[in-house]
Parts: sequence; C-alpha cells; structure tokens
Amino acid sequence: MVNLKFAAIALGAIFVLSMYGPNVAEIFSAEAHGVQAQLQSRFIRIEDESISRQSLSTGETLVLSGKLISLVEREHRGWISLFSESTNSGNRWEIMARDPPGVVIDIQGNAVTPYAITAKALEPGVYHVHTQLNVANVGPGLGPGTTVVVEGEPIVKPIGWGMIWYQSIMIGAAYVVTFATRPWKVI
Repeated sequence: MVNLKFAAIALGAIFVLSMYGPNVAEIFSAEAHGVQAQLQSRFIRIEDESISRQSLSTGETLVLSGKLISLVEREHRGWISLFSESTNSGNRWEIMARDPPGVVIDIQGNAVTPYAITAKALEPGVYHVHTQLNVANVGPGLGPGTTVVVEGEPIVKPIGWGMIWYQSIMIGAAYVVTFATRPWKVI
C-alpha cells in the first residue's frame, strides 16, 4: 500500500512539474541585451562592436563594425547582418554594403575577422541595434548593441510587382500540390 501511495505521489509531482515547471523557470531566468547565444559564444565571439553614429535622419547610413573572433580550429560559414529592436512597429533598414563582401562568409579557425555593415535607415524610431551573426550548424548570436535614434519621414521603397506575382504563383502551386495529394475521405 505504501509503494502505491509513493508511486501516486511521484506521478502527481511529475505531472505538476511538467505543467508548471517551464513557467517557474521563466520567472527565475535572466534576460539582458548583448548576451550572445550560449552555443555560439563557445565558437565565435563578437567583440569591439561599434557604430559610426547614434543619431541620424532617414536616408542616411550608419556603419556597424567590429571583430569576429573564432575560438575553435575548424572553419565555419555564416552570415552577418544588422539586428534591430524598436518600440514602434518598424524595423526598417536597407543593407547597403558588407565587409567581408557577400551574404555568406567563411570564418577561419582561430582567426580574427574584422567586419563592417553599412545600412540605410528607412523609418524613424528609437532602435537598439546589434550585430547578428548566424553560424551554420551552430545558430545565431548578437553583439552587445547600442541605441540609435532615427528622425525624419519614412522612406517607402517601391514594390516589385513581378516578385509579388512570382510568389503568388508559387504559393498557388503549393496549394494545388497539397490538395491534389491529400487523401480524400469517402462519406
């Protein structure tokens, strides 16, 4: 009888922990800007991140630069970009140039790779801007970041109607394939 009570209590405790454990863990977790993803910090670190200016108007550019420091011997591939957070609905930047050039870059093992990203502000707001590095088979990481204030009128980029038609046709084709291959129920 005691073993049955112990098993019932243990089963109940497991059930309660599975239901409420993630919520309790979230209460005790710490969040902070500039904290890199745990996995990535063991492979490649973003250091000496700097921004050319902290106040600009829409249409003007800023340069986000720093160093990627590889902590392992193996070469990695990844892409580097600008990540921004804002209280307004917009997060609009246009990447004008990257150094090293190209979207996907090779990061040599145990090496220091300087980088620079030039971006044009398209929408006013107060942004917290970071370097974002996504490493293949590892994941994303963010640099420490800083606050940037953008003022002025929003810049609306023209929409390429050809691309909208192309995407609409691809979505329509996917729906056709989905419904054509779906097993139909017979009533």
